[in-house]
Amino acid sequence: MKNPKVTLAILLSNLFIAFLGIGLVIPVLPTIMNELNVSGSIVGYMVSAFAIMQLISSPLAGRWVDKYGRKIMIVLGLFIFGFSEFLFGIGRSVEVLFISRMLGGVSAAFIMPAVTAFIADITTNDTRSKALGYMSAAISTGFIIGPGFGGFLAEINTRLPFYSAGVLGGIAAILSLVLLKEPERTIEDSSKSGRQNRFRLIFVPMYFIAFILIFVLSFGLAAFESLFSLFVDHKFGFTPKDIAIVITGGALVGAAAQVLLFDRLTKRLGEINLIRYCLAISAVLVLLMTFVSTYFIILLTTFVLFTGFDLIRPAVTSYLSKIAGNEQGFVGGMNSTFTSIGNIFGPIIGGALFDINLNYPYYFATLVLVIGTVIALFWKKPEIESISSDLSKI
Repeated sequence: MKNPKVTLAILLSNLFIAFLGIGLVIPVLPTIMNELNVSGSIVGYMVSAFAIMQLISSPLAGRWVDKYGRKIMIVLGLFIFGFSEFLFGIGRSVEVLFISRMLGGVSAAFIMPAVTAFIADITTNDTRSKALGYMSAAISTGFIIGPGFGGFLAEINTRLPFYSAGVLGGIAAILSLVLLKEPERTIEDSSKSGRQNRFRLIFVPMYFIAFILIFVLSFGLAAFESLFSLFVDHKFGFTPKDIAIVITGGALVGAAAQVLLFDRLTKRLGEINLIRYCLAISAVLVLLMTFVSTYFIILLTTFVLFTGFDLIRPAVTSYLSKIAGNEQGFVGGMNSTFTSIGNIFGPIIGGALFDINLNYPYYFATLVLVIGTVIALFWKKPEIESISSDLSKI
């Protein structure tokens, strides 16, 4: 498949299918938990198990993406994802559910760096931002449509969404296996830099600040997003319908911004400036959430906030892919690693603060985002000569 547009369409379709499958299971999770008499703390541990396995697997997966190729990692990741969903569907014990979620973390670690590296391979610096914006939109759209479709399937059988997600994962894996062709410049001789030298790349200035910001962003946003439903329920008395409107509406606006605005904004401002502005605006809006009271203002604030979040993520990914050269897989793996670290600890701290005062997680997220904004102010885009000089020292 040599046509980059067709290849990109296949990659986006597979991402959409995979994240549609993830979204499918969201409405029925509480029912499954009740059937098995699983407590909230156990559910929290299951979420952490997913993130921990993604964290452990991401550096290795990133190396394998560069060593063995993008396609094989995508196919393996999608098959593992499909199997993990089937396993959750047939699971009748907590142990099986934990194994399922752990396999899900491994699949995420395999898929995302490989897809990001694949897109970097088939695009130029001029077209990459648009392609990565489409990638984020495909993920968001899958999440948006998935819960509604999953709720419909659950009316037939509570396990059907999991089986459907498993089938979708298998279909996506087969599509990738049959239709994708490995990019010619994917397979690199990783013996040129040993494992130890590769991990020294983390501390190269052009990567280090980006990785720190990925952690700051995921750490702060995980504290915000994981408690959003509880926050608006406790503070504003939102019904499940209200919460669904806010989350779905925010996701739709964010997906539209990724498709329609992201490429234009990165070309006009550059990734670094776009990240700075979005971080600063997000910090203000997260703090504002603790003061607003009317339904319309809450809706407007949340929509703009979610849009900012949805622009920051692909902006960081776009920046890293443009400077990564032959280290696309490694950089993608580190992106996933630092995201996972934030996703593990953000909800834990946010949950503890919420028990003290429901506004505290938002004060905390504001502080983290302000720190991220300050860090971003000292961030400079490296020149090509600087990149070569930094990498030659590794």
